[in-house]
Amino acid sequence: MHIGAQPVPPSLVRAWRRLFPGHDYDTNYGLTETTGPGCVHLGLGNTEHIGAIGVPGFDWEARIVDFDGNDLPDGTPGELLVKGPGVMREYYRDPEASAAAIRDGWLHTGDIARRDEVGFIWLVDRKKDLIITGGENVSPVEVENHFMAHPAIQDIGVIGTPDVRLGELVTAVIQLKPGRTLSEREVLDYAEALPRYQRPRVIHFGAVPRNATGKIEKPKLRRRYAPADA
Repeated sequence: MHIGAQPVPPSLVRAWRRLFPGHDYDTNYGLTETTGPGCVHLGLGNTEHIGAIGVPGFDWEARIVDFDGNDLPDGTPGELLVKGPGVMREYYRDPEASAAAIRDGWLHTGDIARRDEVGFIWLVDRKKDLIITGGENVSPVEVENHFMAHPAIQDIGVIGTPDVRLGELVTAVIQLKPGRTLSEREVLDYAEALPRYQRPRVIHFGAVPRNATGKIEKPKLRRRYAPADA
C-alpha cells in the first residue's frame, strides 16, 4: 500500500498492519511543485518508522529551517525545504510567487517537519495550519493523531478559533463512529495525555469534510466554526 496526500494517523497504520500482516506499506511525500510524489519516501524496508514520511529520494536533498532560513538541529520542527531534479522552474506568469517559493534552488514547501537522529523526516503540519495559542505553537495533526486512536472517533479536524486573550483556541470538530456516543467531558479526559497547551478548549460534534484526495478541508471548518465576521 502506498500512502500519500495527507499524513495518516499512526494508529490507523498499526491497525492496518494487524489486519493485513502479510502486506507492506510505503509513504510517499511530494508536491505539485516537485512534479508529484517521491522526493521523500519511507521505503518498504523501513516500516518500523510508523508515521515518518521517510528520507530524500535519489538525487534529492532536504533541509529543516527556521523562519529566517537557518538550518535547525535534529528533533526541532521547522519548514521543510527540498531540492532535486523534479522541482518546477516557476509558477506560470507569477514571478513574485515563484521568487517566494524557490530560493537558491530550494523549494519552500510550506510544510512543518522534523528530522530524527537517524535521518528520517516526520511531517508535523502545514505552516498555515499551525495554531498559536498563548504564545505556544500547536500542530493540529499531532492533536488529531492522538484522538484518532479513540475507539469512538471516526474522524477529527482541529483548527484555531479566535480568542481575545490567547490569540487562538485549539478547537476540535469530532465525527463519531455510527452508534457511538462521547461526551465533552470524556473528550477532555482523553486529552489529559496531551500537553496542556495542545488540549482542545472548544469541542464540536459534527461531520469532518474531506476532499477527493482525503485531505481535511480546513477552510470549510474555519468558515463554519471560526467565521471571519464573528
